[in-house]
Amino acid sequence: MACRITELVLDCRDPEALAAWWCRVLDYRVVGREDDGSVEIGSGEPWQPTIVFGASAGPKREKLRLHLDVNPTDRDQAAELDRLLGLGAKPADVGQTGDEGWHVLSDPEGNEFCLLATRVAAPSG
Repeated sequence: MACRITELVLDCRDPEALAAWWCRVLDYRVVGREDDGSVEIGSGEPWQPTIVFGASAGPKREKLRLHLDVNPTDRDQAAELDRLLGLGAKPADVGQTGDEGWHVLSDPEGNEFCLLATRVAAPSG
């Protein structure tokens, strides 16, 4: 038997605000809150990992060693890029050449993530 990823944890200054932002990006909902201020979001599907936003006093200081990749579900990459920028994502430079088929962005707290080109099916239900 192997392990499986059940949660991704991201430290941030404002867990409530960042969780709400990512809920809009991913069409997730809050699935839990802890006394320490952490907020957990997810799709509600038990097979899909959740994201936990934990409180951290300091700002992000360097490029993340692990980042999220997201794919559009109901529109092409250009339209999804416009949507994400409208939600407050910002273009980020992590050394890409400009010839990549993806866009590197950052969330409102500066955490990098990539918008890939392939459209994937939205979860049903």
